[in-house]
Amino acid sequence: MAQYRKEGNFEKPATTFNGIFMLVVLLALIAAEVFAIAIARAPVLAVGVALAIVFVAPGFFMLQPNEASVLTLFGDYAGTERTPGLRWTWPWLIRKKVSARARNYNVDTLKVNDKRGNPVEIAAVVVWRVQDTAQAMFDVDDFENYVRVQSESALRHVATRYNYDEGEEPHANEVTLRAGADTVADALRDEVQVRVQLAGVKIEEAKLTHLAYAPEIAGAMLRRQQAEAVISARTKIVTGAVSMVEMALKSLSEKGVVELDDERRAAMVSNLMVVLCSERDTQPIVNTGTLYP
Repeated sequence: MAQYRKEGNFEKPATTFNGIFMLVVLLALIAAEVFAIAIARAPVLAVGVALAIVFVAPGFFMLQPNEASVLTLFGDYAGTERTPGLRWTWPWLIRKKVSARARNYNVDTLKVNDKRGNPVEIAAVVVWRVQDTAQAMFDVDDFENYVRVQSESALRHVATRYNYDEGEEPHANEVTLRAGADTVADALRDEVQVRVQLAGVKIEEAKLTHLAYAPEIAGAMLRRQQAEAVISARTKIVTGAVSMVEMALKSLSEKGVVELDDERRAAMVSNLMVVLCSERDTQPIVNTGTLYP
């Protein structure tokens, strides 16, 4: 199969000059113009200096830190200037400023299906900046809108790769949306980065800001979580009760406090388990008779 090499625009430095030096030149030309008109009264010299002033004056532009200026000449990319401060370039070059500062984009809450197909609501924030100004300006139509669309698409795709939470049979080391926030955030950042590479954008960070079951199943899932919590608590109570009963019987046997046959031992175990596992305080019944009939 024939392979085609992708042709794109890549950033290159532009040829510009120190703006302070050119400002001094401009002031000198203005002084020369005043001299040619008021003192020397030389119209030819005055016209020549005026043309020079008209040539120099439009070439100035100012850049703030983390700001770039993309220069074009009759539609052809001429380079990018990133040096902050006052700069000067040829007046026929078109200049368009592009911010290279970090920006936030909040992906609105989306309703998607997780790996099991359960509908969930998910939102995220993406921190990004323009890394290659040429790609951002010429390889996509609107790089800001491009980042928005691709961030939402990446979030939908990442959400379908993970379960919201562990199921009834939890798998070892399973990454879920709720428990594996850091892993999911890294996956989201990588996913968005791949999608916006064409626009010359670098993704600094991506984090989930909202995660919940969709309203239509939220109630059922809440009851399921409550049931799991109750089962877990009951399991610990029963395990502790069995351990305490075993310790009590062993202690009674070793110290010879009382000798119990199998029937009495079973009754004692049953009573102790009821006392230890009961949700309410038990009411003791005092036996004033003999232990055996």
